[in-house]
Amino acid sequence: MSKLVRIVAPLVVLGLGLGTYALLGVFKPEPEKREESPRPVTVFVEAIVTADVDLKVATQAEVRSRIAIDLVAQVSGRIASVSSEFTEGGSFRPGETLVAIEDIDYRLALSQAEARVAAAEVGVEVALADADVARKQLRNSKNPSPLALKKPQVAEAKAGLIAAEADLEQARVNLQRSLVSLPFEGRIAKTYVDLGQFVAAGTPLGQAFATDRVELRLPIKFDQLSALGLPIGYIAEAGGGRAVDIFANIGGLEQRWQGKLVRMDASIDTNTRLIYAIAVVEDPYGKNRSQHGMPLAVGLYVDVVIQGRSIQQAMRIPRSALRAGDTVFVVNKEGLLNIRSVGVTHSSPDFAVIHEGLNPGEQVIISTIRNPLQGMAVQVNERPSGGVVGGMAPGDSSGNGQG
Repeated sequence: MSKLVRIVAPLVVLGLGLGTYALLGVFKPEPEKREESPRPVTVFVEAIVTADVDLKVATQAEVRSRIAIDLVAQVSGRIASVSSEFTEGGSFRPGETLVAIEDIDYRLALSQAEARVAAAEVGVEVALADADVARKQLRNSKNPSPLALKKPQVAEAKAGLIAAEADLEQARVNLQRSLVSLPFEGRIAKTYVDLGQFVAAGTPLGQAFATDRVELRLPIKFDQLSALGLPIGYIAEAGGGRAVDIFANIGGLEQRWQGKLVRMDASIDTNTRLIYAIAVVEDPYGKNRSQHGMPLAVGLYVDVVIQGRSIQQAMRIPRSALRAGDTVFVVNKEGLLNIRSVGVTHSSPDFAVIHEGLNPGEQVIISTIRNPLQGMAVQVNERPSGGVVGGMAPGDSSGNGQG
């Protein structure tokens, strides 16, 4: 009997426990149900405004000289003297003698040529006198031959005079060529010879470049053409051209120069798929130095901003509002996110100009949004001071490149 009680008693206790738990579950109060709406995302916005916009195109280029040549000897001889400016970095004027080749041989050749001319002139006079005598002697003869009238002899004497005069001119040219100069103002880049060295005709003496004007070959992307408003193959009128601002950091200071865009290539580079334009700066080593007195030196790599066309009453938004794929996040009147595709006329690091897809007065989001969804609720905050929104400056975006 006691054995049966030991077996049944635990079962009875377990059954009572389960029954009590079941009763408590049946009669427990229902929990209060709450439905919470999604929490809106806080964003910073800016209203779309219309304004007159002057478009600009940013690019980079290397400064190069309009003329860069090898200085070559045209006659042979020993170098008798060199200019103090015939050194790397030296400056020279048009016609200034840079290298003088020993000219004794050329002065002697000139004297010999002058003597031959004098002899040829005498020969012509003698031939003309002989012809005059022959003509008088044969005046009564019928059909005298040209040889009898001394005509071939006169022609030969005149031809000899012409040849002697040509030799004289060549002697003068060779003597002049013994003084090496250039017909433009410039600087010496390299020198290969020095005093006392013998050089033959055609020997390189150095390298020089002109300083009256420098050029910049500017790469232009296709999407920048609309901002310029210029056709492929554009050539500016004499003295005209679009304004170009040139910048470089030299000596810890930002240097600035001004030039003009004078022409664009008539073809597209097949390797880079870019269009190239030429900008010029007159007198970069003189009156057109930078505001700190720095010349626009050949070989310098610079940033360039080209003044483009103007747009009247353009819709302008901060660059941070333009997203990848030319989309913009707009907050509608109900406080919901509206993702729109827009037409971009121009974009720069600071702003973008939109020609379709937006309306003046609408609010565009300029802060970052994680996982944006069409129609999601957003809460608008005023744009903070300092220009940095949501960890990103207004000019930062991964959507488009520079204008």
